[in-house]
Amino acid sequence: MEPMTTRRSATRRELGGFLRTRRERLTPEQVGLPSAGRRRTPGLRREEVAVLAGVGVTWYTWLEQGRNINVSVQVLAAVAQALRLDDAERRHLHRLAGAPPPRARPVACDPALAAAFQPVLDKLDPYPACLRTPLFDVVAYNRAYRFLFTDLDEIPPGERNCAVRFFTDPDWRGRYLDAEIVAPRMVAQLRAAVGDAAAHTVGELRERSAEFAELWSRHDVLPQHHEAKRLHSPLAGVLNLTFVSTSVTETGHRMTVMTPDDDATAERLTRLT
Repeated sequence: MEPMTTRRSATRRELGGFLRTRRERLTPEQVGLPSAGRRRTPGLRREEVAVLAGVGVTWYTWLEQGRNINVSVQVLAAVAQALRLDDAERRHLHRLAGAPPPRARPVACDPALAAAFQPVLDKLDPYPACLRTPLFDVVAYNRAYRFLFTDLDEIPPGERNCAVRFFTDPDWRGRYLDAEIVAPRMVAQLRAAVGDAAAHTVGELRERSAEFAELWSRHDVLPQHHEAKRLHSPLAGVLNLTFVSTSVTETGHRMTVMTPDDDATAERLTRLT
């Protein structure tokens, strides 16, 4: 037997074992199925997983047995949903099946995560700092960031999206002294972070901003990195800042810290807080 064939067979067996353990950890009640009394083995039956995933029982049985069958990305997504897999498990499933990795799903920020980062952000004063989701929703921030563009506390939590406010709020956009440079970068960074998965946010922006729609149609992609920006804060005046963005979780949440590029900006940030 060829080494490649041996490795492929081993991977298929590992795939079958992985699916079996995920199936056995679930109960019918957890997935909305009636309990059929006492069971000889723990967890769901193969037939039940097949029904939940919308696939044939024989096909799913072969998949769990590690047989060499073709598996589409759509079917893997259905099986993952049926087995209640989290993002890390979904990626592992795709790897074992030899399929492209699943696209990251934008998620709302866990309140516990925001609470855990709040003391860190507070310690960074007078440097403006925030925690945001992959879709640019600001979910935690320190005092310096609160007053950087406006009083952020006065904006409802569900409306604290940097991209939406930049393209739809003239006052917010007006704080950027180089808005024409920031605009294409922001759109390209949004696409790099979440691709087309952010249907709601992207759809809203395309509808509300012709500029965003035009920039989005370019399909430019730009990874987030440190970059200099000039802002005009209503309380501190002109600020020359370097934006440093760091990923903090596998879901794409990022912490952004803005450091001063000159002594005058450092002074103004101190007054701001």
